[in-house]
Amino acid sequence: MDMLRPKKRSATSGFLDDQFLIAMPGMQDDRFARSVVYMCAHSEEGAMGIIINQAQPMRFPDLLVQLGVVDEQQAIRLPPGARDLPVRNGGPVDRSRGFVLHSDDYVVESSLPVSEDVCLTATIDILRAISAGKGPRHALMALGYSCWGAGQLEREIADNGWLTCPASADFLFDGDMDRKYDRLLASLGIDVMHLSHVAGHA
Repeated sequence: MDMLRPKKRSATSGFLDDQFLIAMPGMQDDRFARSVVYMCAHSEEGAMGIIINQAQPMRFPDLLVQLGVVDEQQAIRLPPGARDLPVRNGGPVDRSRGFVLHSDDYVVESSLPVSEDVCLTATIDILRAISAGKGPRHALMALGYSCWGAGQLEREIADNGWLTCPASADFLFDGDMDRKYDRLLASLGIDVMHLSHVAGHA
């Protein structure tokens, strides 16, 4: 996870931090079928991102109880923002590990900036803050993450596995998980029926 350490890059560096990866119809890996991945880090060393449109069966209050953040009685009295927060499948790697993508109005020492207005925090502090109603204005909770070795993601994009486009915080944090894939393509003016003929970036 060293790739998450902040690095200075030029705007024309070609790295995909703070962009969406959109799985193409010909995606060979079923774990990423119709997925939208938010890229948290990308460098010559590899890439790391969080799938944002796959739900976990676990509820956020149950996760808090399992982690010992709250007890069962406290879980019943969580503020609506915490009680209704979906838990997402962030990717196939280390699914026991939690990650929170969130707005930059909440920052602790362990928070890592991904963009000007999005941070990533992977410590239990943010879960305690959310459960107490003192967390960030916008948050996305995921278990697991997605990663690629050096040059792997570039090869997958070249092989027409992914479409890329700039990310927006509004789209990242909206709660419409089920339609996110189709809505993102539609916002790019792309008809999913013709997507197999598209390669590169939007």
